[in-house]
This record gives sequence, C-alpha cells and structure tokens, in this order.
Amino acid sequence: MRAHGALGARVVPLHPRRQGAVPIVSTTERPTRSVWPRLEPLLPHVQRPARYVGGEDNAVVADHADCDSAWLLLYPDTYEVGQPNQGLQILYEVLGEREGTVAERAFAPWHDLDALMREHDIPLFSLEQHLPARAFDVLAFSVATELGATNVLSCLDLAGLPLRAAERDDDDPIVLLGGHVAFNPEPLAPFADVVCVGEGEEFVLEADRVVRRWRQAREAGEGWSREDLLVALSRVDGAYVPGLYAPRYGRAPGGAGMPPLRETAPTRADLPEAVSKRAVSDLDAWPYPKRTIVPLTETVHERYSVEIFRGCTRGCRFCQAGMVTRPVRERSKETVTAMVEQGLAATGFEEIGLLSLSSSDHSEIHELATDLAKRYAGTATSLSLPSTRVDAFNVELADELAREGRRTGLTFAPEGGTDRMRAVINKMVAEEDLLRTAETAFAGGWRQLKLYFMIGLPTETDEDVLGIADLALKVVELGRRHGKRNRVTVSVGGFVPKPHTPFQWAAQDRPEELRRKVRLLKERVAGERNLKLSYADPEPGLVEGLLARGDRRVADVLERAYELGARFDGWSECFSLDRWEQAVADVGLDLDWYVTRERGRDEVLPWDHLDAGLDRHWLWEDWQDAQRGRALEDCRWMPCYDCGVCIGLDLEHQTGHLPVAYADGR
Repeated sequence: MRAHGALGARVVPLHPRRQGAVPIVSTTERPTRSVWPRLEPLLPHVQRPARYVGGEDNAVVADHADCDSAWLLLYPDTYEVGQPNQGLQILYEVLGEREGTVAERAFAPWHDLDALMREHDIPLFSLEQHLPARAFDVLAFSVATELGATNVLSCLDLAGLPLRAAERDDDDPIVLLGGHVAFNPEPLAPFADVVCVGEGEEFVLEADRVVRRWRQAREAGEGWSREDLLVALSRVDGAYVPGLYAPRYGRAPGGAGMPPLRETAPTRADLPEAVSKRAVSDLDAWPYPKRTIVPLTETVHERYSVEIFRGCTRGCRFCQAGMVTRPVRERSKETVTAMVEQGLAATGFEEIGLLSLSSSDHSEIHELATDLAKRYAGTATSLSLPSTRVDAFNVELADELAREGRRTGLTFAPEGGTDRMRAVINKMVAEEDLLRTAETAFAGGWRQLKLYFMIGLPTETDEDVLGIADLALKVVELGRRHGKRNRVTVSVGGFVPKPHTPFQWAAQDRPEELRRKVRLLKERVAGERNLKLSYADPEPGLVEGLLARGDRRVADVLERAYELGARFDGWSECFSLDRWEQAVADVGLDLDWYVTRERGRDEVLPWDHLDAGLDRHWLWEDWQDAQRGRALEDCRWMPCYDCGVCIGLDLEHQTGHLPVAYADGR
C-alpha cells in the first residue's frame, strides 16, 4: 500500500549545524572507532538485521592506519537492492586493488534502524568495519534512479554532514555522485561536491590520486583548502564540480510563470563550458568484478554477472541508458569466458548473468552461449540473458541456455502496441515478427511469455493503447494452441522523458491520464484467464519526471520533501505524492512546468553543459523523425547517422573485438 499525505509521514531532523542541535558525531575530527558496540544491541529490534552485519565472502577489511586514502561507496537504498549493483562491485575492486587505498561500502538503513540510529546518536557506518562515514575521505554515491535522491540526503544527514556542499568545511569528506542520475545532476547539485559524468573505472583512480595529494599536503601542513581540492578534482576528465558552475535565469514570458534557464556557466575562466562524459575504451582491460561479494542474506539478484558489452546503437528514443553509454564496446569471448570461470570459482554462485542493454546483440553471443552451456553441462550452473530483443534467434538462444533445464518463461519488450507506435519510438519490431517469435517459443515448450509495454509515449492515441491489448490477446491465442495452461503476462509502465534522448523535449502524461489508458486495457482484456495484466502506480513517475528534467531550483523541493519525511520513494509502501506536491507548493515552483509541458527547440535545458557525446542538433532531428514515424537502423551495421559520439569521444564501435568497418569506408 502507498502512503498518502500525513499517513506514514516522518519529519526528519535537519543537520545539526543548521538547527543548533547536538551533532550525531563530532564535525571537527575524523572518527576512527567502530560503532559496532553501540549498533549490535539494536539489531534484534529491526527487520532483517543481517543487512547491517557485514562479514561476507570476498569483502575486504583493510587497515586504515597506514592508508593514503579512504573511500566509502554508498548505494542509497537497502542492502538487498544495492549490494548486487554492478557498478558498486566494480569500483569496490578497482579501488581496493590500489595499494594504500581503502574502499568500504554503506547502504541506506531502513526506517526502523534509521530511527534508532538517530535516537542513539549512531552515525551512518561502513559495512566492513562499522566505521563512521566521516572516517573516510570520499563518500561516493552510485545513484541509479531519480527516486533515490531523498535517500542521498538521508545518508548525508546520518553521516553528520551538512546537506549543502557550500556549508561543508575542510574537515568534511568529499561527496561524489555517479550513476545515470549524473547525466542531469542539477536537482542534486547543491548537495554534491563532485559529480562523475560517465564511467567510473578510470575516473576513480585519477580522482584518488588528487585526494591522496590533498591528504598528504594537509598532513604536511601545506594548507590545501577544500576549494583547492575541488578545483584540482575539476581537472579530472569527466568531473563536474557544481559549486564551480552557476545557473542564470531569464524573465518569465509576459512576467508570469517560471523564469526560464538561460545558461549554466563556469565561474572560473580555466574551466570548460561543458563537461564531457568519461568512457572506457577497452573493456577487456577492465575485467571486473573478479570476486563478487557473496551476501549473507537474500538480495534481489544472486548470481555472478559479466557485462558482455557496454553501449547500444539500436536507437530506442526513450532509452537514456542506450544513448549515454554509446559507443558499443564489446568484451571478447575469451575475456568473458575467463571472467565466468574465475568468478564462479571465487563465489560459488550457481547462476551466470550475461549482462548488457541487449545481450543477444553481442557479435559472438551464439558461440559464447553455446560454449558456456557445454562447459557447465551436467552441473548446477545455469546461464541467463536478462535482456534480449524480440526475434526467433533469441528463442533459439534461450533453448541453448536451458537445454538441460525446465523451460518456464521468456521476457520480451515490444514497448509499443502498434507498428506505428514502435516506429515512433524506434523499437523496430513488426507485429508479425513478435507473433512468429511467440509461436516459436510456445512450440518449443516454453510455457510463459512476459511482454513489457509503455503508455504515455509521444503521439500516442487510444488506438495505440488498445493495440497493446489486441497484440497480447493474439499471443495468448497462439499459446493456447500449444497448451491450455500457457500464459502471457503484460506489464505496463508510464513513459518518463529523460535527458540526452530525442524525447528529452517531450511532454509527460499526468497520472490521471495514465490511469484512463490502463482502464482501456483492462476493459479490452477482461475475462481472458490466460492473460495477466500488471501495471505500475503512475504517481511516482510524476516525481521521477520532476527530478529527471529539473534544474537546480528543484533542489529546494528535494530538500523540503526530505524534511516532510520523503524517503525510499522507489518503494510503493513509502511513496507519497501528497508529500511531494506539498514540497513543490512550499518552495513555490510549478510542477506541470517541469513535467507535463513540451519543450521548444531553443530552450536551454538544465543538462546542456554536460556533454554525453550526442550532438544536440541530431537529437532534435531524431525527435522530429519520431513525430513523423520515421525509424533509423542500427548504426553498428549500417553507415553512420551522425549522432556525434564516435567523433566527439574519439572512439569507435567495437564488435567482434574489432572496430566496425562501414560499407562506405568510414
């Protein structure tokens, strides 16, 4: 159940420096004593105490006494959600392998322990040694979703830090943000010292060198200030220091409404106008994670995962991940095979996940999957491809992976319900191809198909919405021909426009409009027992949209929502739209101006000073093509269509462990 209004609301105390209260921990010296003696007696009184114990296989406990730098890697959600995060695992090992650098982890405590920690003055702690967060030089957050933003503030508050970066002093740790949210960090910008735009493997090692120099200079009495450190960090490729960039706003048209953003510009002449994203050129040179931490308690994924390639060029216009991770860089089959062998030996996991945005697009996927299936035949080890496209090849691939196991379910994501809608979003899956794939799957003994769709997409009509139901019913009928118990699950979510995509200019549907469209679907499929329709609550999407495309003014809304008790907004039982609407009203912003209106070509966007490599003109033209229903081919196999990434980043698509050679010679 979702909490509304005052129901379940919890007023969070502000940071003591701003409130005059007693600090959770001293703010003038780095604490080094474990909080475990005070924490352990509280654990019998909370849910899932194993979340907070640590001691997992492959976790590293290092001595802080002789270290040159110490990093606390934070995931702003519960342990069971954050621990399997691939980015967290990779950076933990990359930093931990550097001599003299300590890396530990922390997660957001659930409400029950959060309250007890505040009551007993216990600060946010690391999992490895239960050291206070302020014992570390850097607090590095991996923020995967916008709805994790209030948990970032909660973690900072529990750590005993001022929420706002401008209020921190020389003795406070540096607060670093990374993850997909970093591609528009402006709603979180006032709370961050540094933002890593892009990929972190090389970035954190270069940032660590700067932190070490700062720490050595301070210990030698050379007097590096916090500003000196931030300026030095700003020179690391991919580093955005929000405090060194200032937004400027114009006048609202006609003197009414929200003043538009005019620019976000550097405050120093030696800083770039735009910060370019960081990208790793050779994934084979970074074969991480090698020794995934094995949790002691249940987590959302319990498997050894290998990212088989990074990036995607299928050009789905709604997909931020596909756009900002370009170009495609594959790991070779040999590297993936070696990583799997080493990872299984180090963890004892019984499932291998071959990860990417569309795993079956790897140029060697058939050989890779076949070799791994043969290698682990007769063992308890299973293989999975979490993301595949809709075609018969993927059924063949799934058959190969499950040849010694039971065929249960397959998942595909057509996203749109009609051929017209799929052309708009550039998800080029014809209805006949989807039906042919379903026929192949059911004939091959698969008993369940799950289909993902979105509603609220640009140019969408009721006919397009009903096309979801009609297509699903056709798949149900195909399944019935091969078994009366064959089932189809249709999962529907609301579209949220994201930065650095062709749809970044699009309007977003309000929750009541999405509910109306869901009712159309429910009425059309009513009575079909072999079809299950599931749909997400549309209200969190409104806040996601606010944070996804908000400017720096939205930071005030975020902080106010936190003060009103907003936390774990990605959890249905914790989210309250009333709370957020009150925060927007208290701050004096216009929610619809940020979320439900379409942007114009010349409007300055809050992320225009962050360069993901994509040419803005190309994004706009692709937005126009979308509205005309014109699709684009995958540029890995076709001539370049000038998105700008390869030239801008001086990288090329790497497939089959070699750059792509285009037919026209490019």
